[in-house]
Amino acid sequence: MCTSIVYKTRNTYFGRNLDLEYSYDETITITPRKFPLNFREAGTLDNHHAIIGVAYVVKDDNGSNYPLYYDAINEKGLGVAGLNFVGNAKFFPLDQTKDNIAPWEFIPWVLSQCANVDEAERLVQKMSFYNNNFSDKLPVAELHWIIADAKRSITVESTAAGLMIYDNPIGVLTNNPPFPAQLFQLNNYMTISPKDPKNSFAPKLNLSYYGRGIGTRNLPGGLDSQSRFVRACFHKSHAQSADDEQSSISQYFHILHSCDQSRGSNEVKSDSYEITVYSSGYNLDKGICYYTTYDNHQISAVEMHKTKIDSKKLISYPMIETEQINYQTKNRIRHI
Repeated sequence: MCTSIVYKTRNTYFGRNLDLEYSYDETITITPRKFPLNFREAGTLDNHHAIIGVAYVVKDDNGSNYPLYYDAINEKGLGVAGLNFVGNAKFFPLDQTKDNIAPWEFIPWVLSQCANVDEAERLVQKMSFYNNNFSDKLPVAELHWIIADAKRSITVESTAAGLMIYDNPIGVLTNNPPFPAQLFQLNNYMTISPKDPKNSFAPKLNLSYYGRGIGTRNLPGGLDSQSRFVRACFHKSHAQSADDEQSSISQYFHILHSCDQSRGSNEVKSDSYEITVYSSGYNLDKGICYYTTYDNHQISAVEMHKTKIDSKKLISYPMIETEQINYQTKNRIRHI
């Protein structure tokens, strides 16, 4: 299960929590402009926008490295993240009237060609999700996607009813149910507020709040996707931070980490627990990928524009997964 958000201050920040009970040794991977992107039914792109994101890099049918992106942005400031959509996602046989794109190709298909959400929407309208495995060991994942830039966000879902594109006015996505139902559920939480409540229950009674934060008392706290959707929407909608980079990215991760999963809280089978494997945060304007991992809460960063984005080879940075603890007793102390 996963949570994705878009957060805007001076710049726009986009990313997600990846919640799973396992990991594929993901890396921060840059696909440079001249790296050949091979698509099963849509040919090859030899020149395209540079991409940075979290990917599992594997060999394709030609023996070449291929980035299976979970989430990524391109050099133009467009981002895409794929989130589990189990039970509702449906992909289709080849359609000769459409661009046939396998779900695992969708992120590079969009980011390699589009500069903004409007262009991405037009591209998606011409395609069909082709039900095709990357390999026998990597079957098709049931996903839906959020696509965002500095101006707008959309959600893309392929269901039994066909390909759906929804405006996403809140800039948040989790998993099930389908996005319109997720958005509709927010109506149930209109009275939740960061402010102290007024007594509308029994105005003639001398009722008073007994602690801070009472206005959020009915904010859902579960790890289910609908609860995480509501919680992320609330924290994002009321977030306050300065607009410099450090303040913005710090606040961004506070919002995203409000939906974290800790080991032991969500048992998916005997002795197997879903955790937040990593949290990613991209500055769409500057092409920077920030991230934390389950065992490393220090924010790390990879800057796309400080690498060779005109090359023909993938560039990968292993994630730092060991906790980085600053032992202050090793440093100079101040006597008072």
